[in-house]
Amino acid sequence: MKRDFLTLDALTRAELDEILHLSARTKRDLKAGQRPPLLAGKTLAMIFEKPSLRTRVTFEVGMTQLGGYAVYLTPNDIRLGERESVADIARNLERWVDFVMARTNAHATLIDLATHARVPVINGLSDLRHPCQVLSDCFTLLERRGRLEGLRVAWLGDGNNVANSWIAVAPRFGFAFALACPAGYEPDPVTVQKARAEGATIEIGTDPRAALRNADVIYTDVWTSMGQEAEAKQRRHDFLDYQVNAAALRQAKPDAVVMHCLPAHRGEEITGEVIDGPRSIVFDQAENRLHVQKGVLVWLNQQIGRH
Repeated sequence: MKRDFLTLDALTRAELDEILHLSARTKRDLKAGQRPPLLAGKTLAMIFEKPSLRTRVTFEVGMTQLGGYAVYLTPNDIRLGERESVADIARNLERWVDFVMARTNAHATLIDLATHARVPVINGLSDLRHPCQVLSDCFTLLERRGRLEGLRVAWLGDGNNVANSWIAVAPRFGFAFALACPAGYEPDPVTVQKARAEGATIEIGTDPRAALRNADVIYTDVWTSMGQEAEAKQRRHDFLDYQVNAAALRQAKPDAVVMHCLPAHRGEEITGEVIDGPRSIVFDQAENRLHVQKGVLVWLNQQIGRH
């Protein structure tokens, strides 16, 4: 039976731990100069409706390191739902490839792909969730802190797809999540409600100082995401008080680390001083996208063999 990787809350804690274990194994192997061909002969189709640096390079390099191959499909190659239906695209791809990774505008497109494809579908980013990014972030924190349970993650800025994935996985890993944003920029209420119902401590407010108090992690993202360019001027005005800078760091714990999923707009949501400073683990996060996505791919392949 095939499994998909669309949202983190669709997996159990044991399954997430298994993926993280595989990720750590692939990272150790690579650092030791070893590249076991765990996906020899396998092919990944990569569908992009939005441009990407980290997602494209890490998935393509990851498949190569695992002994497989990746096919890059631009928006003009496919035009999901325009040239032909998403369902028909899924039915074609499943005949040729072993996995599909899609970086889409609408989350519904991913669900449509997964529903009609008999091969695993991976969410490389959607308007609702970004699970590959956040699982890589959790892996990075585990490397730094050795645990996720009991940590306080403070988010400053837009309640976007990355924030939604943090909220969704909070009940699995037992950390508290405090988000501060201007009114009108809150995260998905259904995701918040579900996480709270599962026992997670989720704080949503407008005061960045309240979110930062006793924080172990300070996280931010761009104020204006792809597709929101027309709102850029208004968003820069609305988010002025939510910048991660030296003053914000002083509100958190003295050993709090700073995270950002990149790309960063230096001087807007984060200062260059902070992102390049000693408490930043931003580029560790970026590196770990490679290792964790390899873990996801190997795990998905193992699920097919188990059923």
